[in-house]
Amino acid sequence: MSPDLYESDNISNKSPKLRYAYFLQKIAQSKELWTLVDSDGAFALFEVENTTVISLWSDEAYIESNLTPDWADCIEFKLDMDTLEEILIPLIRQNGYLINVFPIDSRVGHIVSLNDFITDINRKL
Repeated sequence: MSPDLYESDNISNKSPKLRYAYFLQKIAQSKELWTLVDSDGAFALFEVENTTVISLWSDEAYIESNLTPDWADCIEFKLDMDTLEEILIPLIRQNGYLINVFPIDSRVGHIVSLNDFITDINRKL
């Protein structure tokens, strides 16, 4: 379920750490999360402080503020928990990517390692 305008504005103004906590709560409830794919269907990767990251959101509605010209060719992509576990997590692990959770208005979200991300999700599920 998409957030209402009040919820969207409220969470968008929170710190990256609080947005991360919100993200974990929401994906535990909905069992889905969102990312971006490029025009070829590959997961979109970005550089943050010389580190490759993949960005994740709890709802498609939060992605729009990040679709700057650098991300213009990207498409929102919904993941269920099986796809996260079977495809995305192995990709992140194999390549040593970090996870950029809930970036807003082209500002970096909460950067988390895969191990911490998995631990945090498992605590919420």
